[in-house]
Amino acid sequence: MTPQERAERAARAMWANDQASQQMGMRLDEIAPGRAVLSMEVQPHHLNGHKICHGGFIFTLADSAFAFACNSYNRLTVAQENQITFLAPGQLGERLTASAQEQALAGRSGVYDITVTGADGRKVALMRGLSRTVKGQHFPEEETQASGA
Repeated sequence: MTPQERAERAARAMWANDQASQQMGMRLDEIAPGRAVLSMEVQPHHLNGHKICHGGFIFTLADSAFAFACNSYNRLTVAQENQITFLAPGQLGERLTASAQEQALAGRSGVYDITVTGADGRKVALMRGLSRTVKGQHFPEEETQASGA
């Protein structure tokens, strides 16, 4: 199995159980080892009292992209810490895109940068996620293959 095939299969397994991302209207646009792109259209129920996309929904989009990126090796991986900076508002009807990219992976710990952009390409938010791999896999596979050995 190639690393890309592993990432795609792990993403399918995760997506099948990810009710939060699905019910928020997210779409998995790209997956690769250590990388994921998810997007969602800002709907009326995503708006806060300022009539802009609530930061919690932007965070959830970024966190979901982070999750798919760090689970792309078929090793169960969870968030250990996340920090987000909001730069611009998301507007009703626009598609927000979260692109997650692995920056470092050492043992069970990973560092990922996630950029959320608006439909016009402006940066809406920047997030850094720290991951921790736990026991288990998304689908059965030899452990030595899953760790890239």
